Amino acid sequence: MTGRSTALSRRSFVLASAGAALALGTAAPAHASRGRSPFGRYGSPDHRLDERTLYVHAGGAGDFTTVQAAVTAATGTGHTLVVAPGVYRETVAVSTARKDMTWIGASGDARDVTVVYDNAAGTPKPGGGTYGTTGSATTLVQGDGFTARDITFANDWLRADHPGISGTQAVALKVQGDRSAFVRCRFLGHQDTLYADSMALGTFARQYFRDCYAEGDVDFVFGRATAVFERCRFHTLTRTDLASAPYGFVFAPSTAGANPRGYLVTRSRITSGAPDAHYKLARPWVPSSDTTARPMLTVRESRLGAGIDAVSPYTTMSSGFPWQDQRFAEYRNTGPGARITVPENRPQLTAEEAAAHTREAYLGDWAPWEGC
Repeated sequence: MTGRSTALSRRSFVLASAGAALALGTAAPAHASRGRSPFGRYGSPDHRLDERTLYVHAGGAGDFTTVQAAVTAATGTGHTLVVAPGVYRETVAVSTARKDMTWIGASGDARDVTVVYDNAAGTPKPGGGTYGTTGSATTLVQGDGFTARDITFANDWLRADHPGISGTQAVALKVQGDRSAFVRCRFLGHQDTLYADSMALGTFARQYFRDCYAEGDVDFVFGRATAVFERCRFHTLTRTDLASAPYGFVFAPSTAGANPRGYLVTRSRITSGAPDAHYKLARPWVPSSDTTARPMLTVRESRLGAGIDAVSPYTTMSSGFPWQDQRFAEYRNTGPGARITVPENRPQLTAEEAAAHTREAYLGDWAPWEGC
């Protein structure tokens, strides 16, 4: 398969959602002829759940036709956005002033509601310069208490379309707020897909991902948040632009040295569309802006597929910051990618140590799994 045909197949996820025709203005949704609301059980502008519920529908059946317009209108705290099936090609930013906001995909299936754009770090900006990694994000969430359910966050920028751009980081979602929860969501991209971060070095933002799906190739889950990934699936993509392994890295935490909790992956699985052993499980990101960072990742009771290099699952990103000096550990993982063939390459927790690496220990007095 050529790089160009791979690019086309990867972009097809945007057109695969049930609401794509509506979003593109090419057809009426099937439910319209049956007299059903595109917002399902979540009411409608005529039968609003409450005064702080807003409805988004690309075809005009809601309060707003874009997600950003609804976010802009939702000043203050505690708003809910119900998003009808469709592909929303736009960038969206939730500011720190918009706290306790909830986004709900109306159909209950994340494949039906996609927020997508195609900026990369090296994409030229209209006013000059380039977007950079953070600026490439399709969706940026900075407000505390954000919750999303049944939404797809995507960045469909493709290397094959832009051979002259070297800044290939293309973020689907950057989330920096404390108490940010994502349930049954999808995160689609290639490099730097999901940026689980915080607002500042001294801010230890807590984030929770449950029953989610994330895919990519290079460092596609990264950042300095305290983040728990429970019952999630991480899928590594094949690459036609590289002739040999490694194709990439699943996790690249950049946990602040003062933060006792980084990334926790529990009861999850890692699958791959690439050849066996072509991906590393993780590498530590020690950014130039924080050379005191001590990246932290614990993967426990998860299944690691054959795409993970079991012999050498970790590697160093920057000289002077070897992965062995960071806080990487595993506990009771299974699958071909979890085989312990070289013990010094796979630090394992004892049962006593593992007791300190739970969702409760990481998230403290916040229990977002209640009511999921």
